[in-house]
Amino acid sequence: MQIKNSVALVTGANRGIGRAYVQALLEAGAAKVYAAARDISSIEAAPRVVPIKLDVTSAEDIAAAAEQAKDITLLINNAGISGRNGISAGKIDVNTLRQEIETNAIGPLAVSLAIAPVLAANGGGAIVNMHSALSWINLPNTITYSASKAAVWSLTNGLRLQLASQGTLVTGVHVAFVDTDMTRGLQGVPKADANDVVKRVLDGLEKNETEILADETAQKIKQNLSNGIYLRPVS
Repeated sequence: MQIKNSVALVTGANRGIGRAYVQALLEAGAAKVYAAARDISSIEAAPRVVPIKLDVTSAEDIAAAAEQAKDITLLINNAGISGRNGISAGKIDVNTLRQEIETNAIGPLAVSLAIAPVLAANGGGAIVNMHSALSWINLPNTITYSASKAAVWSLTNGLRLQLASQGTLVTGVHVAFVDTDMTRGLQGVPKADANDVVKRVLDGLEKNETEILADETAQKIKQNLSNGIYLRPVS
């Protein structure tokens, strides 16, 4: 996948990793970036950036985005939520799980399926889905979030098989905690820099990698899956 002269759509582009993606794509020579968010007024204006309204849980928004962005060659499914506040005193809020599954797993799949014909018409292109190192393990306050990220990991693997015949590269990204608004309340844990994560992803795309481990923590967890790291508490 060549980034230079590509036309990308980034979901959740108004902050954190999404904003870093927009900037990095522009710096790498992307011809245009559709910066998608639920509130387009939160998108920073810039040359070659096209704000686009997109709530990944809205079928209407997804259909409208696919109709508007007929020239895209790269889809980055970055939008996501964390409902850590839905877990307290050992109790799990099932509604939190529903919301996270809807946004973190069903959303990327729905957007990908809507955009896939556009990518096919433009030569195949690529789809990037942001997973997490928490796709593989649970922490006491990430039970539902981890479940949603495990779901999108599985869906990405299936989508890769589904779209292989049209020449679309489907890449899954695993990364642990990143220094963004989502993790602001987490103390005492290592956090990767969003710009470093994005650079690693774009480099991996240029090499047509189907799985990208974007930080050291994700690499270590992947290496220890066969040792049953997901069966015991992670320090």
